[in-house]
Amino acid sequence: MYFAALLARTEDGWEASDTELDDVETLSDLADLAREASAEDDTVLVLIEQEDAWFGVVRVDGEDDPRIYVSDAAAAARSSYGEILLTDELLGREPGDDVPDLDSLDLDGTEDGEPASAEDDEEEAVSVEAITHSPLGDGEILDDLGVSEKELRTLAAEDALSAIAEALGASEVLETVR
Repeated sequence: MYFAALLARTEDGWEASDTELDDVETLSDLADLAREASAEDDTVLVLIEQEDAWFGVVRVDGEDDPRIYVSDAAAAARSSYGEILLTDELLGREPGDDVPDLDSLDLDGTEDGEPASAEDDEEEAVSVEAITHSPLGDGEILDDLGVSEKELRTLAAEDALSAIAEALGASEVLETVR
């Protein structure tokens, strides 16, 4: 079970709205969604959690590049929403590292809908296992909002979003969309 919400900082405080991520395919799509939530170029936080497994925070400040924090990179890598946050840059890969070139593809017919081999499944599992079960991203993402890197890293996935919202003074507005 997933929960995703947008917290937009306004002159009157924080405004929250729940959001559907079904149409979001890239970090750029997510940043655009966040920017639409703010009438000005104010700070918008996208808070995402998967029950007791991981949480993520994406911070969009106006037209600046989004900043990302993920509590457990390996758990997020097994999630469709987590994959949006785990960009090549965040993982320390060159763009396209995980995409084989056409000359190296084994065109054995599986591309026509035949079941993939056990070997293919093992290769995919190894690539996900190579990602560590530790936090990844900008640990200082919320420093100026009252949540230090140390505090962020100690939050448990099951209550992280509530703790972040409380530190921001936005717990009531977050709970209204939960």
